[in-house]
Amino acid sequence: MKHKRHILWVWLPVFLIILLGVMSLSVTLGAANINWQLAWQIVFSKIPILSNFVEVNWSPSTETIVWDIRLPRVLLGATVGAALALAGAIYQGVLRNPLADPFILGVSSGASFGAALVIVFGLQTFWLGQFTLPAVAFLFGFISLLIVYFLSRVNQKVRLETIILAGVVVQSFVGACLSLVLALSNEQLQTIVFWMMGSLALTDWGYNQIIFPIIAVVAVISLFFIKELNMLGLGEEAAHHSGVSVQRTRFLLLILASIITGAAVSVSGAIGFVGLVVPHIIRLMFGADYRVILPLSIIGGAIFLVGADAVARTVMAPRELPLGVITAFLGAPFFGYLLRRAKRGFF
Repeated sequence: MKHKRHILWVWLPVFLIILLGVMSLSVTLGAANINWQLAWQIVFSKIPILSNFVEVNWSPSTETIVWDIRLPRVLLGATVGAALALAGAIYQGVLRNPLADPFILGVSSGASFGAALVIVFGLQTFWLGQFTLPAVAFLFGFISLLIVYFLSRVNQKVRLETIILAGVVVQSFVGACLSLVLALSNEQLQTIVFWMMGSLALTDWGYNQIIFPIIAVVAVISLFFIKELNMLGLGEEAAHHSGVSVQRTRFLLLILASIITGAAVSVSGAIGFVGLVVPHIIRLMFGADYRVILPLSIIGGAIFLVGADAVARTVMAPRELPLGVITAFLGAPFFGYLLRRAKRGFF
């Protein structure tokens, strides 16, 4: 136990420093390269008290690029990456499957279907405005989870194999509905496809203000279930004899993971591989203790997605690549390399 705590308190500051470095670098990269010192000066000029020590010697356009365009995007990328990695870690623990990801229960398909409906039919409510798309996407993703849970209940119990099969069924059906919407769309087709492949392009401070509190609250709550996740990893019977209410705990954890998955997908589209790769890499490197896996997965997911977004924006600038494509290109080879090393006993 002390050894695991030692691992966490040694590596947690390291991960945080890496995250800060990646975020700082990402703010400076783009069609207009900006010195990192200047970028930090602009950020400090917006913070009360610190602004008194900063001399404004930059153009308004530079401030707009840093403060209104890049910084909200970087922060949203960190939030979405943290959410997807945390959700992946929870799904892997609850389903006792190290290859589970946040989209295994159809939440992503449901959210994509809701977003496609908004884009194709131009749905926009007066009181939600530009946030209609993420709101509808989140709602459809959550409805998909409830349908999966309803289908998987047999004699008031939910079994692991049943819930996974129900997720496959719902995902296939919603995927068919999404394909129908795509077939009916005309000029909106490219917009829908680009959204489905993941992007942080349409980002402003409003998106951060909506999803950050949701994801932050759920992340804090999930940390109180670390003991239960460790017990579930030993099997349902062992967890039950340890005093864990298996059905209740599984339901609550699936709800928490699906809430943050739906929130993340609603503003960024379906970005694959983050929730699969990051928790699994943490597990390969540091073991199966969720006292280490959850905190490091949160920060690791933020690092991974902010870095991937920087690559998506710059590798073919001024053209931007879909973020989901970059996460697959970056994640798959490294993931395969780690699996090979793990088989040889390096971890």
